[in-house]
Amino acid sequence: MTETDVEAAEGNAVTYLQAIRDGLREEMEADESVFLLGEDIGRYGGAFKLTDGFQERFGPDRVLDTPISEAAIVGVAIGASQEGLRPVVEMQFIDFIGPAFDVLVNFAAKLHYRTGESAPIVVRGPCGGGGRAGPFHSQNVESYFLNVAGLKMVAPSTAYDAKGLLKSAIRDPDPVLFFEHKFLYRRVKEVLPVDDYTVPIGSARIARPGDALTIVTFGAMVHRALEAAGQLASADRVEVEVLDLRTLNPLDDAALVESVKKTGRCLVVHEAPRTGGIAGELAARVNEYCFEWLDAPVRRVTGPDTPVPFSPPLEDYYLVQVDDITKASRWMLAY
Repeated sequence: MTETDVEAAEGNAVTYLQAIRDGLREEMEADESVFLLGEDIGRYGGAFKLTDGFQERFGPDRVLDTPISEAAIVGVAIGASQEGLRPVVEMQFIDFIGPAFDVLVNFAAKLHYRTGESAPIVVRGPCGGGGRAGPFHSQNVESYFLNVAGLKMVAPSTAYDAKGLLKSAIRDPDPVLFFEHKFLYRRVKEVLPVDDYTVPIGSARIARPGDALTIVTFGAMVHRALEAAGQLASADRVEVEVLDLRTLNPLDDAALVESVKKTGRCLVVHEAPRTGGIAGELAARVNEYCFEWLDAPVRRVTGPDTPVPFSPPLEDYYLVQVDDITKASRWMLAY
């Protein structure tokens, strides 16, 4: 048992990374059909050591080190799912999901529609910037798959949700893409329940209640939105509501509509580039469902339409900062 396993067992605060690790371990202990496969996840323990010790604990038949071929890894997972297994694929970085795009989009996502059989696979991996990892290890790829019917997408912002949503994803009959923002891995901590629990896929949560403006976001941006909301409450005496989507597909339209109807204003925040990003879809839904309740145009705060820079000052400029959110919020509140 590792030091972090001991901390979790003793009820101490665990990190976002450890919460995911615990979720994997518990599901593997509870269900022998669950197995892991990916690059360097066995003997090495993964690029972020998330699966460190798993191969020794569960054996090489349930923690498979694979060749560097993302298409083959996901293809094997889909095939295994048809034999009654529940594979969990690790992308070493979510940026590398590109080679598996075809099998995910044209097979996993279409399987139930074509045959009536489900493909209960999870494809998880670290996403996002802030780690000075350059343009090939810092991307957010949710919009690549937003237009694909048959794929579910999850992006937790807290340790509690990371564990609960991962358990739901593994138990789900459909293919699930599970996005873990690497900036949260060792920065976010909380004490988790000892008993088994899940968080339902497709359900958003109110991370901070308010009545002046709704900020809609997910993943690491939830924490920046919360910081911005705190500053606005202190300096401007306004209460901003922060809606954490948690699930990107299917979107929780009911929660979105309820919040925007209450506040009359909607600001959408995400880290990915603006053009074609999920903010456009969310803005369209708010206009479609809530137009008569809006007191200001829907606005977006996003990354620019460039690759993620390697240079620290340039990456900081690229990434959405708290000040960007407060400025946009003040513009909307004054509209």
